[in-house]
Order: sequence, then structure tokens, then C-alpha cells
Amino acid sequence: MAKRKFEITEEQEQILLNAYLHSKNGPLRTRCQAVRMHGKGYSVKEIQSLTGCSRTSLMEWCQLFQAQGVPGLKDKRVGGNRAKLTTDQLEDLCAKLIQYTPAQVFGPQAATADGQFWTVEDLHQALQKWYGISYRGRPSYTQLFAQCGFSYQRPAKVYKSRNQEKVAEFEELLEKKSAG
Repeated sequence: MAKRKFEITEEQEQILLNAYLHSKNGPLRTRCQAVRMHGKGYSVKEIQSLTGCSRTSLMEWCQLFQAQGVPGLKDKRVGGNRAKLTTDQLEDLCAKLIQYTPAQVFGPQAATADGQFWTVEDLHQALQKWYGISYRGRPSYTQLFAQCGFSYQRPAKVYKSRNQEKVAEFEELLEKKSAG
């Protein structure tokens, strides 16, 4: 049987163990543990059964650790929606959301009757109008709101076809009945 090419020193084992113990990032912890185990002579099958990784991933992680240390084991994937807005566009969007209300931007086409507060539907419409983009799911829009410093609040249910004069008359009638 051929001698394993990948081995780690006691110092490297301690570095991997510290990274494992002090990280809250699950994928990084798994990678540190897998590389440490492989460097200490555990079989690939045993590492695969314990970590759920493939042999190819394990070998890549070992190469990355040898070349870059623990930082090489960090997840470098980037989500699909993240790259749709540039940093400048995101800053511009945040400024516009603060400066304008949906009613000022869309008029009666705003998602709520009064158009005072931004909703996911309004943000979707604004991104299409201003930047020509749209995201796949609702969570991407709520993340954009969070990045711009907006908090989530459930909008009031008000019908767009509601006649304000009739509502005022009805409320006045209610007050007269309750007072009399």
C-alpha cells in the first residue's frame, strides 16, 4: 500500500483544531475537521462517513490548506442574487428609498392605498424601473430593505377602491350613534 502523501504537523493540527473549536461557521468547521483527520491518518471512507464530504472535496480542501492555511478552507461561494446590484447602485437605491415614497414614484400604482410606506411589491417595481432588474424570490427584497436600514412591518389592509368621503361619513355616523 502506498504511503499517504498528505500529512500535517502537530502545529498544523493545533491550528486546525483551534479553527474548528472557535468557528461558528458550520462548513468551515467540517472542512477543518476533515483535513485534520486526513492529515492524521484516518481513512478517506471514515472521513466521508463522518463529515458527508466527497473524496474530491476532501482532496481539494487538503490542497487549499497546504497552500493557504485555514483561510483557504473558507466558503467562497457567492449567491446568485447578490451580484445583481453594484455597490453604487445599492447606495443609490437606499438614498432613493429614503428620499421618496412609493406614491411619489408610482402615483396610484403604488402597492398600498396611501403609498406612504415601501412594500416588497413596490421595491420590485422600483428595481425594474430604476435598474432593469428583478430578483427570484421575496427574501431577496426583504434583504435589500434590511441593507438599506428598513425594518419589516406588516402593511394595513386597505382596499384601493375605498372611497375616503364615504368612510368619513360612516365614522361620523358611528360617533353620533355612540354619543347619543
